[in-house]
Amino acid sequence: MISGLHYQLAAQLGERLRNAGWRVCCAESCTGGMLAQAITAVPGSSLWFEMSWVCYADRAKLELLEVPEDRLRQWGAVSEAVVLAMAEGAMRQADADLALAVSGIAGPDGAVQHKPVGTVWLGWAACGLRSRARRFQFRGDRGAVRQAATEEALRGALRMLDERDRQQAAWSDDRQLQQA
Repeated sequence: MISGLHYQLAAQLGERLRNAGWRVCCAESCTGGMLAQAITAVPGSSLWFEMSWVCYADRAKLELLEVPEDRLRQWGAVSEAVVLAMAEGAMRQADADLALAVSGIAGPDGAVQHKPVGTVWLGWAACGLRSRARRFQFRGDRGAVRQAATEEALRGALRMLDERDRQQAAWSDDRQLQQA
């Protein structure tokens, strides 16, 4: 079930994407499609949502998103290197303008050294912007971790669009100065 906050954030994202003429895609692991579910709960999302992958297994990350095998071997699926590759691979495969990626340990098991339950890496890739990733340590049960990861993924996508808007405004200001 989609929370009211997830719906609100997804609706904001959709409005921003529609206004920009952009399309979004998702690559999910521990959220199991919750991010795509939040996005597609918004009426009209077909105008700005391209596609999504739920790549739980490493093999799926390798084959569907073209995550380099050496990144998985060296860093593990729950890592900055892998979540960035997931976002960038999804954006390439979908020919989208913005990609959101999530990989984490929702629990109750799966923890490894230096990666306790609740460890989640989120990644974002967008046309014309440097890809970003951020590590979170969420508290709570499996459902709480998945909910929090979905919320932060949507918030991060909105931040990427804010950055895009700032870059466009700066570029526009530069052009106006050159023409004066």
